[in-house]
Parts: sequence; C-alpha cells; structure tokens
Amino acid sequence: MVEQPARQIVAPPLPPVAPVAIDPFGADIPAEWERLRALGPIVPVELPGGIPAWAPTRYRTLRELILDPRVSKDPRKHWARLPEVEHRPEWGWVMSWLGVINVLTAYGPDHTRLRKLVAPSFTARRTEALRPRVGAITETLLTALGEAAAEPGADGVVDLKDGFTQPLPTRVICELFGVPDELKPDLVRLIAAIMNTVDQSAEHAASVQEQFGTVLPALIAHKTEHPGDDMTTELIRVRDEDGDRLSEEELLFTLLVVIGAGFETTINLIGNTVVTLLDHPEQLAAVRAGEISWDAVINEVLRVNPPIASLPLRFAVSDIDIEGVTIRAGEAILTTFAAAGLDPERYGPDAAVFDAARDADDHLAFGVGVHRCIGAPLARLEAGTALPALFERYPDLSLAVDRAELRQVGSFIAYGWQTIPLRLS
Repeated sequence: MVEQPARQIVAPPLPPVAPVAIDPFGADIPAEWERLRALGPIVPVELPGGIPAWAPTRYRTLRELILDPRVSKDPRKHWARLPEVEHRPEWGWVMSWLGVINVLTAYGPDHTRLRKLVAPSFTARRTEALRPRVGAITETLLTALGEAAAEPGADGVVDLKDGFTQPLPTRVICELFGVPDELKPDLVRLIAAIMNTVDQSAEHAASVQEQFGTVLPALIAHKTEHPGDDMTTELIRVRDEDGDRLSEEELLFTLLVVIGAGFETTINLIGNTVVTLLDHPEQLAAVRAGEISWDAVINEVLRVNPPIASLPLRFAVSDIDIEGVTIRAGEAILTTFAAAGLDPERYGPDAAVFDAARDADDHLAFGVGVHRCIGAPLARLEAGTALPALFERYPDLSLAVDRAELRQVGSFIAYGWQTIPLRLS
C-alpha cells in the first residue's frame, strides 16, 4: 500500500497541561498511557532527568507525526536543547540514543541514503535463508530447557528469558553479523547498558561510551581481517566501496542500531507472547486448534505489548499545529508505540483487551512508511519459529510464580519481563 502524504491535523487550542514525569522504570506502561490520554491527544512530559518532550497518546497523532516531513530524528540539526546536555549530567543517558549517526538519528536525504545502504543487508532472501538455522537453534535451546528443568533442585522450573528468549536472538544476531565467540558477552552487556534508562549517572553514561568505543571497533577489526558471508562484512564493504558509502562513524553506529534492535525487540516479543498466551488459555487453545494463526497472535502482542514501548526522540523542524497544541521548532517528541496500540479511538472500547482474533496488522510497533524497521521480518521469523515450537515441545508449561510476581523490565523504553519462571510440565 502506498503511504499517503502526512496531513496537518488542526484542532481548537487546548488548555495548557503541566508536564507529566514519565516513570523511568516503566512499572505499569498501560496505566500510565491511560492517564496521559485523559489529558489530551498530545501532552507535555518529562523524560528521566527532566528532559522535556511532547508525547502523542493516540494512534492517529503518532502516525501523523512519524510521517510528517516537518518531524526530524536528527538532534544535531533540530533539537534546541542539545547544547544543554553537556551541562546536565542527568541527561547523559539519552545520548546513548541520540549521540549516534545512523537511520535512527538521520533526517531527509541522510536518512534515505543510510536506509538504502543498509537495507540490502536485510533482504527477504537473506532473512528467509536463516529459517533452517533459526529452527535448529530453537530446537537446541528447547532441549537444553528440558535438561535444565530436570536438574536436581530445579523442580521442573526454568527461566524462559535466561534459557530461551534471550539466547535465541543473541545467537541468531551474532551469527548474522559474524560476531566471534569472545566478543558475544561484551556485546550483550553493551546493549543492556544502552537500554538502561534508570541509571542517569555520569558514570553510567561514561561506561556506555567506553564499551561502545571498544566492542564494535573490535568486531569491525575482526571482520576486516576475517571477512565472511555476514552483515558486518557486507557493511564494511559498503563503507569501503567508491561512491555513496558509509563513513567509519556511520558504520559503527549502524552496527549498534541493527544489532541492538535485533536483540531487544525479539527477546521481548517472544517473552511477551508467552506470558500473554498463558494469561489467556482460551486463546492459546484456539491457536493450538488452528482457529487463530500465530501471525495474528504476534500482531496482537505487538499492538498490546510492543517490545519497544517508546523511542526517544524526534524533533520539530518548524512549528507544528496538531491536535490543539503547537509543537515549537526544536522541541522533542517521544515516539509512543505502546500508547498508539492501546488507543480506544482506533481499536474500540476494548483496546486494552488482548484479542488475537482481531489480527491488528495495522499496529505501529515496527514504525510505518519509510520509518518502518528494516529488521521487522527477522523478528517475525524468529518469533514465528520459536513460539509454536515451544508450545508443541512443552504443551503443559505454566508460570511457576503468581502472575503478580512478574516484574516489568525497568525501563520506559523496553516493554518486557525481567524474568519469566516457567514450569515445563
């Protein structure tokens, strides 16, 4: 479907709303967006450390802003508050997201150029070629889960995140990018540090920068010396060829975004789906009976529990009048995927209810248009392989703790679980 040009939404001015502090821990993301939605379709918020931003609370508002050419992802050109970061150590966490040069922080022709250079590494052919390997890794991990549950003292209980949802995308991504075994632990630690938005200390920000300055250069050096049929080698080739190419800095930051996105989104997508289906046994039964497809389940989880709840940040290139407020040039905008998926205006009064039968393939969890995640097909392939295999191998699995004991990942960005204790039989 061809995306229509963004149209400007103009509504009567709304009474001013005091900025609302976003919970940095993301303890109850649906409830938080319900409260914010009651204040209006777009409200002023404060991100961790007091960073000011606008937060769309409705589907249509977020979609319009994502597609609006007056909205940029480049803080170097369009964030009026960027110079303040140097003097505000509590804002340092956001530079893990904004202090990079890749498709997540590019605007206009720069975004088009970087996306075109990176997209060939995520072709349908390359993704589909991974299917047998994803299946093999899945089966290996499922066998290991059973062995762990049978160990003395385990009492049939395993942590699904530690034993399955995290190692699966980690192995797939590391193989896809040709990451040597000795670098894998450092890479996982780097991505976890970037996702940590709770620690706003200068020490944490410095640690992230130090890790970034060593881990990815080491990967590039290794693949330069030992090229292979992998995406790192392909991106190095793009950097080195004549003409329109990646700079050294763009190569580093591009590796960061594609590897990081490949970890976090898939870990949370698989884990969220398992927990959600265990919460709704009648729908799990319908899936097993073939009445609801796994694709429909994944779509509904992406709507209700998207693996990335909110993404910092976008910026107004010029003044934007939308939904009764004016976003001034240079002001920041939070990309609110979780809010959009739970919007009653779009999905009806039962928007907060998980119903896989609705098959909400219009969700915004992977973005939209030219800002749609190029790695989305890989995440779907992994989830679509792992989930049916898990429930087929262990049809009687259940939560090993009371549902109320599960804890969200401590971040307003990531939407997932810290641990998922399961009893396999």
